Amino acid sequence: MELFLTTACLAAALTMTGCASIFSGSTQTLTFKSVPDTANITIINKLGEKIHTGSTPATVTLKRGNGYFKPAGYQVTFSKEGFQTKTVQVKATVNGWYIANIIFGGLIGFLIVDPATGAMYTLSPSDINTLLDATQLVTTKKEQQSLTVMLVQDIPVDMMKRAQYIATL
Repeated sequence: MELFLTTACLAAALTMTGCASIFSGSTQTLTFKSVPDTANITIINKLGEKIHTGSTPATVTLKRGNGYFKPAGYQVTFSKEGFQTKTVQVKATVNGWYIANIIFGGLIGFLIVDPATGAMYTLSPSDINTLLDATQLVTTKKEQQSLTVMLVQDIPVDMMKRAQYIATL
């Protein structure tokens, strides 16, 4: 009898959960960075509600779903005095673990658990690096002759696309 109860509980636990809920969860942690640092960020959800305000660099945990079979979506605004405001969209796509419900026979996970928890979605991009452009450049002769040195791994992808190679001596 005890073996039957243990087996029944284990079977219920396995069939009453979804693959995406187990492996991914209903929330996802995203990172936000900017050049220059300490830019203000505001995250607004699809309903127009302000979810988070802070400054870069930041790590924020966001919900993947917005209700039963409704993906979450966010608008992230970067702003800093003296720089143009930039907005990035964070969108939800179907999580690969959600599809695993079909393979492993988790019909309840496929139709109920993962859609209800939002675990069926993955937010992308998950690492947001943005380059804020200066609104007005007022430079003096001395400032025009300056050089800023950065490590390659610290340069955001957007900025790296505009980088120019400087030949060595």
